[in-house]
Amino acid sequence: MSSRTSAQREDPGPTRELGASGGPGSSLRFARDDDRFENAALHEARLWLGTPYQHQASLRGVGCDCLGLVRGVWRGLHGAEPEAPPPYRPDWAELGGRELLLEALGRALAPLDLATAQPGDVLVFRMAPDAPAKHCAILSGPDRMIHAYWGRACVESWLGRWWRGRCVAAFRFPEVGT
Repeated sequence: MSSRTSAQREDPGPTRELGASGGPGSSLRFARDDDRFENAALHEARLWLGTPYQHQASLRGVGCDCLGLVRGVWRGLHGAEPEAPPPYRPDWAELGGRELLLEALGRALAPLDLATAQPGDVLVFRMAPDAPAKHCAILSGPDRMIHAYWGRACVESWLGRWWRGRCVAAFRFPEVGT
């Protein structure tokens, strides 16, 4: 029996076949390097499990959203955040426009090829084809991620076809001490 509470479990979402670009037949896979599997970023992310969802918050045990989780992991590794996030909407309804999340993550984290992402790396998702990327998570295993789930909490959930088909970028935290 799992020791996680119901607030930490998540429905895996739709499971229709999606390709690497969101079409049928997804083959998107993530690397696994056992030397990095339990790294500092992943350890920090696991400390946030069970934190209630709260839009634009980033306080472990009190509230966070998906960006707040990434910000909290950064603070756990490096101290002060590199920049303050601007106000942003809690939904994914924005169409077109700049890729503000991708731009901000690119200024602070190292961009990666999706196929090389490993546990502890940040994944970014585009929830609609014409919308900017607006959701992020920490990869926790070849088929798992930690993210703040709207209306619930910070959870570790299955990274199935539905999520893989929407994954558009990956980033790595700088090594501790750099």
